[in-house]
Amino acid sequence: MTGAGPRTALAVGPHLDDAVFSAGGTLRALVAAGWRVRVVTCFTASVPDPTGFALSTQLDKGLGADIDYMALRRAEDQEAQRRLGTRRPVHLPLPEAPHRGYHSPAALFGDPLPEDDLTHALAAHLRPLLRDADLVLGPQALGAHVDHRLTTRALLAFGVLPRLALWRDAPYAVRCPDARPDGTVRGTAALTEVSVDVTGHLTAKVNAVLAYATQLGFQFGGEENVPGAVRAATRGDAVAAAGRARHAERLLAGGQAAAHLRALAYADRTSASRQGP
Repeated sequence: MTGAGPRTALAVGPHLDDAVFSAGGTLRALVAAGWRVRVVTCFTASVPDPTGFALSTQLDKGLGADIDYMALRRAEDQEAQRRLGTRRPVHLPLPEAPHRGYHSPAALFGDPLPEDDLTHALAAHLRPLLRDADLVLGPQALGAHVDHRLTTRALLAFGVLPRLALWRDAPYAVRCPDARPDGTVRGTAALTEVSVDVTGHLTAKVNAVLAYATQLGFQFGGEENVPGAVRAATRGDAVAAAGRARHAERLLAGGQAAAHLRALAYADRTSASRQGP
């Protein structure tokens, strides 16, 4: 991990938009506290001439078959990270599940295919990035999407548990309030829930979410619904956490990660006191 100088946080998401949709307020809070924050997305590879179910995942967003869907989404992610103030994102060259043999919505939310073993590929890409991070963030895999589950399992296998904080995956956390984390998370007693006050960072999160233009109709029913949806979700997390924050994001965190996240509230109070009444 890093020594003197700004602390570093690495957020590892399965898909372009997951980190921002799920933990954009926390990412912005880290940036505001002086952290160096970078988002890594695992499954972002462009696949030429998609067909079948893979093609349908862009057609249902109103995008023609001749468009490089993932190139468009990578550009959206770069803009979203710029709006949050994070460092230039990292996009790993691994294809999404519909390009790896998952040919239906039901398959996406089933068990990983035996032949879909990405352990070594994810390790090769992520291990050098994780080595120097003071804080690592990733998904709990609520909703059981196979790409989320593989990402969560990879993070838990890397020996970063004390530095690890796992967000509640959006939109599954809202659509399925009873959704449970991946079994590997449920079996990890060292993780405790931490609530991050994101009240002062909602505008930044909303603006970052709006950068993902290709997803807003499908996920929110249109960009006009984004501010209300973000506020409702973070208000729900604040109520569930039973704290003083008006808006929050809840994460499951290892010991070091929990201490870093709890310190964000102190950083916000210090900044506010310097600015005066």
